[in-house]
Amino acid sequence: MENQANTIVNEAEVAAYLEKNPQFFSSHTGLLATMHLPNPHGSGTVSLAERQQVAQREKIHQIDRKYNELLRFGIENDEKSIKIHNLTLALLNANSLTEITEALNNSLQNEFGISSSKIMLWAEPKNTEDLSLSLFDEVDENSRNWAEALIEPYCGKLPNEDLVSIKTNDNAKSYAMTALEIGNPVGLLVMASDDEKRFYPEMGTVFVKRIGELTSAALTRFVI
Repeated sequence: MENQANTIVNEAEVAAYLEKNPQFFSSHTGLLATMHLPNPHGSGTVSLAERQQVAQREKIHQIDRKYNELLRFGIENDEKSIKIHNLTLALLNANSLTEITEALNNSLQNEFGISSSKIMLWAEPKNTEDLSLSLFDEVDENSRNWAEALIEPYCGKLPNEDLVSIKTNDNAKSYAMTALEIGNPVGLLVMASDDEKRFYPEMGTVFVKRIGELTSAALTRFVI
């Protein structure tokens, strides 16, 4: 045990010394040629210089993977930003609640690849004729209470089967939902997918929230 402790202390001292004296190997170049270390990728040994090269290559590979990952995220975000821009234009050009609904559904299905979507409102329309639209279908108390309690967008499976008004269809396996607000919550935007992995709790919700905010802004012209 004493020898092992001394070895550990000595190793720590050697490591500390080399860290403080990086010029050591410049003064002892012969060691670089004679020192051999275990090969990290197989049996046998490699020289210290070769081991350094292996370590550098591994670092380069890690940096390359990280760069490619960031590049992929950047491209995906750019594509989503373009889709959000197109949706914004469509909502700005909508002249009725019906056109808002159509613009939103077309964008979500054709550009974002979302299986189905719907707007649920419990506010009053400025035009009473709009009361006949499906947007103003009666919302059950459980669904409304759950929606009004939302602070951030929800992504994942349907929270529970009691949310009758929220459930879009029997094929929906995952949901992204965000509150629609005009000062206070006035409704809920429901986006559903037949793919159970499309929306999940750990996913980012920035774009879901933006879509909800855009929809809320468009509704202010037609809802009290």
